[in-house]
Amino acid sequence: MPLNFTRRGFLGTAITGAGMAGMAGATNLGTPGQETPDIKLGVASYSLREFQRGLAIRIIQQLNVSNVSIKEYHLPYRSTPEELRQGAMEFEKAGIKIVGGGVIYMTKDDDSDIRRYFDYAKQCGMPLLAIGPTAKTLPRIERFVKEYNIKVAIHNHGPEDEHFPSPEVALKAIKEMDPRVGLCIDVGHTVRTGTNAVDSIRAAGSRLLDMHIKDLRNPKDMNSQVPVGEGTLPIVEIFKQLKAMNYQGCVNLEYEIDADNPLLGMAKSFSYMRGVLAGLRER
Repeated sequence: MPLNFTRRGFLGTAITGAGMAGMAGATNLGTPGQETPDIKLGVASYSLREFQRGLAIRIIQQLNVSNVSIKEYHLPYRSTPEELRQGAMEFEKAGIKIVGGGVIYMTKDDDSDIRRYFDYAKQCGMPLLAIGPTAKTLPRIERFVKEYNIKVAIHNHGPEDEHFPSPEVALKAIKEMDPRVGLCIDVGHTVRTGTNAVDSIRAAGSRLLDMHIKDLRNPKDMNSQVPVGEGTLPIVEIFKQLKAMNYQGCVNLEYEIDADNPLLGMAKSFSYMRGVLAGLRER
């Protein structure tokens, strides 16, 4: 399939295909609001990094998802404040709530560098930033959290992350900090450290402010990602734990594979997660 087709022309074809009888069970896109009231599903827009903002919005609408955590691809840092406000308004007009942004890497221990990201978040209407900080920059970041009243959530990146490979390392670093400094647990990266994702979620408690969800065929291999429900991660147990602790944040699908044509895998992922939530609702 030519690249220009997959990026610009595949959407209508894929949606039509998703409704075909042979795919109905696997790719039922569902309807907004099917989640349990205390668990919200969203899209991490990194999943749609190969698509311009307008098309990314259309895909999120077709997935019937009403929450998004925006990666810089869709609201670039270099934009003017007015451009950021207009871009954010495009999501809002489409019925998509901006629940956060990132991951943003705050590794420079400098006020002006960190402030520009908080200004960016404010202009975009982001109530939360998923961040990649260092132990050294965290105290400085906390000061801006208090000044701007914008939450930050440390995103763990697995064994390759020299700063915060697992949620446990991040949780230890923030235990005395403002409650608006918390965690964005990435369950895929978490299990690659040998950590039980459900235990990490439970331990985080009220510090769990955001989540990135994905699935892996091999829990040690970051390149084995598959649609949610087709891998080895304990997805049902993850949602059970979130429901048990009355998690108020968003569970954002970060679909990192099939970058040029992600719709089918994302649709499968949301169909599975909605099925899990429906099952929990009946208990």
